[in-house]
Amino acid sequence: MLKAILWDNDGVLVDTEHLYFRACREALARVDIELSEARFVDLFLRRGEGLRALTDECGIDEQLFVETQRWRNARHAELLSEGVVPVEGVTAALDALRGRVRMGIVTSSRRAHFDVVHAETGLLARFDFVLVREDYDQPKPHPEPYLEAMRCNGLRAEECLAVEDSPRGLQAARAAGVRCAVIPRGLTRSLDFSGAFRHLQHAGEVVDIVDELLSEGRME
Repeated sequence: MLKAILWDNDGVLVDTEHLYFRACREALARVDIELSEARFVDLFLRRGEGLRALTDECGIDEQLFVETQRWRNARHAELLSEGVVPVEGVTAALDALRGRVRMGIVTSSRRAHFDVVHAETGLLARFDFVLVREDYDQPKPHPEPYLEAMRCNGLRAEECLAVEDSPRGLQAARAAGVRCAVIPRGLTRSLDFSGAFRHLQHAGEVVDIVDELLSEGRME
């Protein structure tokens, strides 16, 4: 029986990934490293390797890496503070699902950025729990974020559905044994999502999946 939906945040609930790309690109430009959109998608959204992979590749020492990361994080927060809105259809989907199953957010966003994003979205009241980057050790594509979400909330993998928009999120969910519906959009639209439970066009389709899974559960 389906008991919980575990939502990714950036790119699924809110349209923020282009802002993260911009912050990373500007931070790396300060140390003379060029970051193309294609490289960002590959390293950050597909493989989950991030800033350090590029700075190590270019021989940037630890101190300069830390300074670059700190500048990137501050710039990202600045961009987010200019205002972020929910992805189209998300609010209606959450309202349709509220009370039918438990809902949580499992995100790689740090708490400071997450709080800035949701200062004005009005979405958080619709969720039962949230895990941010500080709540676990290994980020996606490692399964720990999903394993920790289930451990903290008394859930089993077969009772959950994850909703993701990136291959690294899909990989994390699958490695945790959780079926995962994907909603590719924006920077992730052309990536490989082999192994996904379902490929969706918009958040409203999650409601249809829940209807289906709950119906199957009642018939067992």
